[in-house]
Amino acid sequence: MELLRRCLQSLERADGRETFQIIVVDNGSRDGSAELDSEFPNVQWVKLPKNFGMTKGWNLGWRAADAEYVLFLHGDTEVEPGAILKLAETLDAHEEAVAVCPLLVDAEGRPAPQLGSFPPDGQWRPADVSGTDPVPVQYPRGAALMARVFYIKKIRQIDERYGQFGADADLAIQIQRAGRKILLVPEARVRHEPRGAYPASERADFLLGRAVFIGKYEGFGAGLKARIASILGPLAGFRMTELQYTIGGKKIDGKQE
Repeated sequence: MELLRRCLQSLERADGRETFQIIVVDNGSRDGSAELDSEFPNVQWVKLPKNFGMTKGWNLGWRAADAEYVLFLHGDTEVEPGAILKLAETLDAHEEAVAVCPLLVDAEGRPAPQLGSFPPDGQWRPADVSGTDPVPVQYPRGAALMARVFYIKKIRQIDERYGQFGADADLAIQIQRAGRKILLVPEARVRHEPRGAYPASERADFLLGRAVFIGKYEGFGAGLKARIASILGPLAGFRMTELQYTIGGKKIDGKQE
């Protein structure tokens, strides 16, 4: 709840605040986050009865937006005042770019883990930037990502076979395969809080999402191997609750108990 409050406060202080919407998709939170609506009357809230996963949340968010660009943000981020306008200006100036992302930084302002690889492995490395010019990147994490709405409409929606994890990787590889670009904008900065240990349900969701990604882009056989690995890995590590989720194919998509 407190992290979301700080995120919304940073958005309210952002340059050009009067020019953009803020939409919060509350995925069945139980920490009181939904009650922040009274503190932020100029924020639009989409309140869901339970956790339908980040992918569903993204799709609900961009569909509710009345804008040319949409900035996806995790609730544990804080946006520097000029970041949003800088991201939008970069998209305005680079027609070849479908999406842009800020530089994620930690509490001390140092680059935070942000860039991943295909297929997603849950590992992130900080961006290595030395200048101020936008630089192409393949797969920035979805903690902070601005995209052109027309492109999401072109692919109809973000693939909802993913639950909590996988949507950012899928969107990034589709942009790459279309011959378009994602640009990282060093002058736009967003603070991102590090996560602690993930619960078994989220670890299982990642493994299942990875299998979906591999099957979609590397073929049925590779996807099947990844699906089997999602079972054998937790089994070998005696992570029995995670194993139950992966055996049952229980993603975080609203169908979980």
